[in-house]
Amino acid sequence: MQYARPLPHYLVSRYSGWKATTYQDNKAWYRRLAAHGQHPRAMIISCCDSRQHVTSIFGADEGEFFIHRNIAGLVPPYSPDGGNHGTSATVEYAVTALKVAHVIVIGHSNCGGVKGCDDMCSGHAPQLLEKTSFVGRWMDILRPGYERVAHLPDADRARALEKEAVLVSLENLMTFPFVREAVESEILTLHGLWNDIGEGGLEQYDPAAKAFVPF
Repeated sequence: MQYARPLPHYLVSRYSGWKATTYQDNKAWYRRLAAHGQHPRAMIISCCDSRQHVTSIFGADEGEFFIHRNIAGLVPPYSPDGGNHGTSATVEYAVTALKVAHVIVIGHSNCGGVKGCDDMCSGHAPQLLEKTSFVGRWMDILRPGYERVAHLPDADRARALEKEAVLVSLENLMTFPFVREAVESEILTLHGLWNDIGEGGLEQYDPAAKAFVPF
């Protein structure tokens, strides 16, 4: 592939430092993971945003979480139409092959993807309405959530839509037959979280209260 180039020097230096310290100190653990495969207890679906680091939030080690990241941390509804469904394939693998006990959807504050959906649905981002916009078509997943909060003032709607992204994803997860079966058989639980990046806050959705509540 003629367009590939060597890694930037700063990344090579960081790798060398990791190999000489973290890896060297935990070589037996890494070799055990390699030899025996992964057995994560939980799957985490989160945003691609570089500011959200879920393994740091939960202090997780290698092998603990099966992590999938995409724009706004969305899960599309079940749709086996023969297309390329990276998120759906990841959910299927986590639930049916890895047998995770928990699927955790975590949204966050100041999410660019959610803002894009808000702008698109409110008529302020016509470029996202173009059929050629991958981001726009992906954010169509969140339209049902936007419709539930469209009546709110702009400032309130932005924060509410970030949490709707989590709820829409949880609702869509339950359209997958293998997810619904596992949940109803009580071998899988679904969880919805929202992370305030600036304040380090974490809230979880409480079905009884029908709201996100802080820990």
